Amino acid sequence: MSATPDGGPSHQESRPARVHRSLGTTLAPYLFVLPAMCIVVVFVFIAALNTFRLAFTDSTLLKPGKFVGLQNFVELFHDEYFLTALLNSTLYVVCVVPFMVILPLILANLVAGNSRVMGFFRTSFYTPVVMSAVVVGMIWSNLLDPKGLVNSLLESLHISKEPIPFLSDRWLILFSSMFVTIWLGLGYYMVIYLTALANIDDSLYEAAELDGAGPIRQFVSVTMPGVRSTMLLILMLSTIAAFRVFNEVYVLTNSTAGPGAQDITMSMLIQREGTGIMARTGYASAISLVVLVIVGAMLILQSVVERWVGGDNA
Repeated sequence: MSATPDGGPSHQESRPARVHRSLGTTLAPYLFVLPAMCIVVVFVFIAALNTFRLAFTDSTLLKPGKFVGLQNFVELFHDEYFLTALLNSTLYVVCVVPFMVILPLILANLVAGNSRVMGFFRTSFYTPVVMSAVVVGMIWSNLLDPKGLVNSLLESLHISKEPIPFLSDRWLILFSSMFVTIWLGLGYYMVIYLTALANIDDSLYEAAELDGAGPIRQFVSVTMPGVRSTMLLILMLSTIAAFRVFNEVYVLTNSTAGPGAQDITMSMLIQREGTGIMARTGYASAISLVVLVIVGAMLILQSVVERWVGGDNA
């Protein structure tokens, strides 16, 4: 055994140990994330590929089916339920997303601060976020019932002479669900905006105040430009969530999708066609693929608009 003059191990003998430690250091992070990656591969990537395959077959729950090409997609655009679901989900995006982008920003601007009072309001507004969607739906179902609190209050104030059919009229069900969605999402997006507001330099507000800008002018000229990237992020997140809405409509309609299933959404249609003994998994997969394409087109459009706006501001 060779040794150095001071009695320690030679340089040649310590090299394998260093290589071993280097290899262990390199592999360790990958070993930690390996279980999570396996779950993602099995339940996301493989499931997505299987959905893509099934979309071109006539498979059901009880039989694998055979390749039918574009037949499912042709049938989709002749399906009254699909066209109704597409209309409802599109209306959901058009009506809900603007409120989801603007209202949480106003709310975050109002409750920003370190005082206990502001902390109480922030906690109050965030509370619906941690509540179960089913519980929220049941609460609002009772509130909007013909004999519920809302109708009783409207009648006592002589605003309406008879109960308003919030849960039985097609359009009122849809807009009531939109209101619940906005109510649920305000606190979540408010917290995101609070983080963005904390990164705005206070000197900008001081300069605007010296120039004579009031609160509204400061909000438009300082706050909104300062959180523009966050607004675009929330626009993307809320668009995806609105087009894929399920819980609010499902619970408010007691899983019936309203009278004649006229309030059905895309996610509810996928659930309806893809579950149960008579499930048409191929047809449901085709609907899922259409949803993926529509949402992807929306995100691409938003990305193009973001670059265009960013280029104009540069």
